[in-house]
Amino acid sequence: MKKQLILAVAMSLIILTGSALSQDKPDPGISIIPQADAVTRHQIVIGGKPLAYTATCGTLPIRDEKEKTTARIFYISYTKDGIADRHDRPLLIAFNGGPGSSSVWLHMGFLGPRRVVYPDEGFLPKPPFRLVDNEFSILDEADLVFIDPVATGYSRMEPGEDPHKYHGVQEDLQAVAEFIRLYVTRNQRWASPKFLIGESYGTTRAAGLAGVLQNQHRMYLNGVTLVSSMTLGVEPGDDLSLALVLPHYTASAWYHNKLPADLQNKPLTETLKEAEAFALGAFLQALVKGGAIPAGERSAVARQMSRVTGIDAETLERMNLRIDRIGFRRELLKREKLLVGRLDSRYTAAANEATPFSVFDSDPAMNAWNGPFTAMVNQYFHQDLQYKSDRNYAIFGDVRPWKGMAESNVGLLLRQAMIQNPFLKVQVLAGYYDGATDYLSTRWAIGHIDAGGELKDRFRFDHYECGHMMYVRKADLAKAKKDLAAFIASAR
Repeated sequence: MKKQLILAVAMSLIILTGSALSQDKPDPGISIIPQADAVTRHQIVIGGKPLAYTATCGTLPIRDEKEKTTARIFYISYTKDGIADRHDRPLLIAFNGGPGSSSVWLHMGFLGPRRVVYPDEGFLPKPPFRLVDNEFSILDEADLVFIDPVATGYSRMEPGEDPHKYHGVQEDLQAVAEFIRLYVTRNQRWASPKFLIGESYGTTRAAGLAGVLQNQHRMYLNGVTLVSSMTLGVEPGDDLSLALVLPHYTASAWYHNKLPADLQNKPLTETLKEAEAFALGAFLQALVKGGAIPAGERSAVARQMSRVTGIDAETLERMNLRIDRIGFRRELLKREKLLVGRLDSRYTAAANEATPFSVFDSDPAMNAWNGPFTAMVNQYFHQDLQYKSDRNYAIFGDVRPWKGMAESNVGLLLRQAMIQNPFLKVQVLAGYYDGATDYLSTRWAIGHIDAGGELKDRFRFDHYECGHMMYVRKADLAKAKKDLAAFIASAR
């Protein structure tokens, strides 16, 4: 069962994921000769104030122990103009997850100076899609660097090299750490306050990099932000996993108006307090008892569980109280013949008619994000940033097989880095409607990385009424900008 759980996590958290069938394939027929950097200058208004900035698109070489270039990693940087001394100017280094995703989501959804336009609630806009200046960009607070790991974006291995050389937890950490070292050195940013921000599997990378950069390159960070975080190698058992995800079910049922009136009429955060108490109390105790639970107690727990999940008690008893994420997606709106989204349970899609309520239907949340971001990133690089390339910009790269996922405890690396560097702080951003990296599992994992509580004052948690990509909802984009700016100010 544990192996199945690990496999499920590995397969489900291909951020912003999509399936292997939707991954972009490499284009080995196109020359790897690096294009010269494209440097352009722009202006934006953030917080009512004009800000001039320089954008740079380019690649940096990754070399092996013999100093042979084995790969080139593509990046996009934004630096505020008019800064004579950047020693006090924070540098925020960003990447997404997968493994196998480019940085397009954080770049053009949250942090960068241009963003893909979505309706205020973050649902799929009608094509053709548009870009606008991002009035919530963090560029007023920090210079930005977006990294596309090998096989994503325009990053590729050199001809003749093993295409999967850097496709593993440790291999990826080494390659990205070397990129960061080289970028910081070439751009004279060693004296700047330095921050990492990663999303989904990118939180695994960010946590590990805190340790690798510090131990191998003696590069001490000021802060790490984890967006829609994984559990960083701290894995709960089967029963605990079912308990931790239950408040996410409550949030989803609340959004779709499936809870009793007394819960439905409360603010979501108040309703979640009851769900969390039940999940880690009576519900977890019932799961631990397994088949030994008395029938009357099981029925009582099923009724209470039904109250906070919107799933009828009879179904829950038939499932022995064990409804997993896939089962919940299928059951919540079963009568309406709808599936709810995995990455954002506010989204719905019609169940597959050939296989009613099929768990293999594509994620409606991912469907709403793929088209607009793919169209806009291609137009933006070629038109606005003047980076001309015939190569396919791989939103999702072909990175399989990915090595070392199950046995890597990057949470330990993060804890060690925080112990060695008493100024390092960590921020966690989590959406209540995220069914892939649910908020309570993340909170539990952080609590077990710091089991003694010695570091608790250096962790900050910020929550949103949205899903995995909380920033597609305008109110949460504004809140996330405010929360991130406050974190940078506290840690710089």
